[in-house]
Amino acid sequence: MSAVLFKNGNLLDPAQSELLEGYDVLVEDGKVKEVSDKPLSSGTARVIDIAGKTIMPGLIDLHGHVMATQLNLSSQGFLPDALVMMRSVPIMAAMLRRGFTTLRDAGGAGWGLKCAVEEDTIIGPRLFISGRALSQTGGHGDPRQRSDQLRPMSFCGCCFRAGDIGRVVDGVDNVRRAVREEFQMGADQIKIMASGGVASPTDPIAAYGYSEDEIAAIVDEARSRQTYVMAHSYTADAIERAVRNGVRTIEHGNLIDERVAKLMAEKGAYVVPTLVTYEALANEGATYGLPADSVDKIATVRTAGLESLQLYKRAGVKMGFGSDLLGPSQRLQSDEFRIRAEVLSNFDVIQSATLIGAEVLNMQGQLGQLSAGAIADVLVVDGNPYKDIACLLGQGDHIPLVMKGGKIYHDELA
Repeated sequence: MSAVLFKNGNLLDPAQSELLEGYDVLVEDGKVKEVSDKPLSSGTARVIDIAGKTIMPGLIDLHGHVMATQLNLSSQGFLPDALVMMRSVPIMAAMLRRGFTTLRDAGGAGWGLKCAVEEDTIIGPRLFISGRALSQTGGHGDPRQRSDQLRPMSFCGCCFRAGDIGRVVDGVDNVRRAVREEFQMGADQIKIMASGGVASPTDPIAAYGYSEDEIAAIVDEARSRQTYVMAHSYTADAIERAVRNGVRTIEHGNLIDERVAKLMAEKGAYVVPTLVTYEALANEGATYGLPADSVDKIATVRTAGLESLQLYKRAGVKMGFGSDLLGPSQRLQSDEFRIRAEVLSNFDVIQSATLIGAEVLNMQGQLGQLSAGAIADVLVVDGNPYKDIACLLGQGDHIPLVMKGGKIYHDELA
């Protein structure tokens, strides 16, 4: 892997709220070798002068679904595996082009896809995978429509079907086994449904999801593997149950209240809001086949989204960046920055996609920053994201260079 020396850039350090002017960054063997405000030199590195441009760490999306290739997830499980997999390829490539060098997949991506990215068979962000999300019968991960008979799911618990981003499992002993199976098949963390949801057909948003005994068992199994549980959850009561039983990250969390936000801060739990997905579902859901029941549920969580950010901020809950987009709406991934910037500072918003993302992934010092020894995920940006978040929006329009792990994947500066 060739060395690269970036010269004269304005360094965006997510720990500081202003750009640092006139910095050099040397990358060797996939890592950041040195960062300095004094001129660096290398006899072997390619030198790239980025005077007037921003150099910053690659972005981290903590809630994506690369296998969600259409909005109507109820029918996706019946698609051929090869079709779903091939549709995921351009989704992943587009994420990397937007500057997202790391993605925590929140249900659907398996070990094989992660390996394909690591060996560069598929171009995309590095993956931290959840395997298939765990759902109780009739919960957010149960795609079956109401009928006179409850048909079997389209998969068994011991095999992988590309179109199914979740699996249905009930009872303490059964959820323990399901967690063990997901870890055996390569999961990095476990995703559960701890409340009702929007895209699912039969569960009210205020539904609690798993019982407390089931949640505690799942958390116990994850801890035995030195990892954690992330939980889809909307309402304050459902969030409280999850956090009290050891869940580490709350996904969405729109309907939080002040009391439970304070509890999250006390427990050291994180939240990963995903506001852009509700905008996409409201504007495009019906057009792309989202069932009417799901479209009707969107308004409940959409209107509370921005207020929830303010509650989390006041309570001191750390917020990660998430998008949670489905199918053709995946192109709107970077718009999450724009929406959050309506109520939070650009500094806070960028931290959510860098330093806080690295904390959630237990990759502090490796991801989310440019410092000696870190993995060389590097973006060169036209503009100052702290002053104008728009330079991170779109499809990488203002990001002329994207490097992941020391390899340049997009380069307009050659």
